[in-house]
Amino acid sequence: MSNTQPKKLMVEWHLINWRKLERRVYKLQKRIYRASQRGDVKALRGLQKTLMKSWSARALAVRRVTQDNQGKKTAGVDGIKSLTPKQRLAIIPKLNLGSKVSPTRRVWIPKPGTEEKRPLGIPTMKDRALQALVKMALEPEWEARFEPNSYGFRPGRSCHDAIGAIYNAIRLKPKYVLDADIAKCFDRIDHEALLNKLKTFPTIRRQIRAWLKAGVIDYMQYFETSEGTPQGGVISPLLANIALHGMEERIKQYSETLPVKGRSKKQKRENLSLIRYADDFVILHEDITVVQRCKEIISEWLKSMGLELKPSKTRLAHTLQRYEQEEPGFDFLGFTIRQFRVGKYHSKQGFKTFITPSKTKKKVHYEQIASIIEAHGAAPQEALITHLNPIIRGWANYYATAVSKVAYSDIDKLTYQKLIAWAKHRHPKKNGRWISKRYWHTIGGDNWVFATRKGGKTSLRLLSHADTPIVRHVKVKGESSPYDGNLIYWSSRMGKNPEMPPRVAKLLNAQKGKCTYCEMYFRESDVMEVDHIIPKSKGGRNEYKNLQLLHRHCHDTKTANDSSLGTKSGCNSAKPKPPIKPEWFWIDDMLVMRYA
Repeated sequence: MSNTQPKKLMVEWHLINWRKLERRVYKLQKRIYRASQRGDVKALRGLQKTLMKSWSARALAVRRVTQDNQGKKTAGVDGIKSLTPKQRLAIIPKLNLGSKVSPTRRVWIPKPGTEEKRPLGIPTMKDRALQALVKMALEPEWEARFEPNSYGFRPGRSCHDAIGAIYNAIRLKPKYVLDADIAKCFDRIDHEALLNKLKTFPTIRRQIRAWLKAGVIDYMQYFETSEGTPQGGVISPLLANIALHGMEERIKQYSETLPVKGRSKKQKRENLSLIRYADDFVILHEDITVVQRCKEIISEWLKSMGLELKPSKTRLAHTLQRYEQEEPGFDFLGFTIRQFRVGKYHSKQGFKTFITPSKTKKKVHYEQIASIIEAHGAAPQEALITHLNPIIRGWANYYATAVSKVAYSDIDKLTYQKLIAWAKHRHPKKNGRWISKRYWHTIGGDNWVFATRKGGKTSLRLLSHADTPIVRHVKVKGESSPYDGNLIYWSSRMGKNPEMPPRVAKLLNAQKGKCTYCEMYFRESDVMEVDHIIPKSKGGRNEYKNLQLLHRHCHDTKTANDSSLGTKSGCNSAKPKPPIKPEWFWIDDMLVMRYA
């Protein structure tokens, strides 16, 4: 299939060779990344224009917003929530820079742990697809430029990488910390300052300017947007990162001027750290006056982008001892980072660094569990477990890299008490012995498992926080990027991601980082789903030897090929692809299959 679209393109959406398209676009993105690294502006712009004219890139952009994105069913001002395969194909040739832009639709969502609400601006489906296309061209360019300690909204980087960077900065020496937050970052970015910082060619600049100035419709009323980039847009996180790019370098420049004897410029730069995740950041140094001066420098720097620090979320503290009225340690991304004094037999430094779930996040998580239990007062036990398990699994996996065993145990005890109250409320005339036998069972040596039984066997059990193994997260290498071409490194990293369920991680490792349907390496931005090789509707079992990991769009296609939805369309062919050389081997105590 050529990059230029024919006048009459006779193609079916499910028959597109997505593997070829992915490879073609990724090759262009690698070249953009390398051109940006070496500062070759002429080659960079030429490659970006080639990518955005490519039919392959346009088709992938449409697939990303209509099939892969988590919020794909959210409508813009035109009310369109989803597109049929024919509509997806029809929109591809319309993705041209300079297209008319529709206002965004205002949606208010609650902020976790607070009573405030966060405003989202949802673009139309066409604008989302065009934003995805522009992002494909811009992201590799900026990934080659972004600072190494910027972790938010970037491919291949996560909250746990930011926490790992903080641990590395303080593990050998206690430091003072400026824990800061930028006030309404997305809503107050200066448009002209951002566009000047982009330094891109005129057609992209005009298109991004049109998105920024498109306005918003809230409760059927139109409001102009004179500042900020709408949260909810595909390209908005990238634009926010571009706006905040340069903070770390400004602090490093200041560090070179510090009057510290016996230290080179490189050592001075390494001793002062700024670690940023989106609009939250911390500055770490052993001298309080340096940290205070950094606060002033950053405040001045942010003014150039129309931003300022949020006083209520900005504080000075020390990682080991009290500073003025502030307790030791600080909270960042849901973790509490604090150091404690220990004897010389426990640590050579005389202190240890502990990273634990923050009290606020533990409270919010338990309140969420309690509200689900209360809301299911009359529901069957199976429904309650089904609603609780994803919440428990996600929270426990997120904190599985920290010192979390005590927190897990505390929440499990509180959950048990809440479940006892739930059971007693359902059976007020029954005694405790009857209730415990009815809802709690012995499984694998554990006598108190909240589970359902059918035919004398456990059919569904409530997950326990404490059963989640603690596994240290390995921080991403320096300035590594998914666009650097090292797919083996990035696919193996995904299998070690703490936010990934163990079942998915094991399947990913077994498949050597590849989707077994299209045989393409998984990338950080891909949405993965577990599929039954033999569908359950045809007698397939829910066991490892019958499971495989697929892209979400490949999963949709395979399901259609299995005729489980009554269709006969395919992805790369009209017939389902047969398994290729299946191999069986053991991972821990489980039998797993991969394709050679």
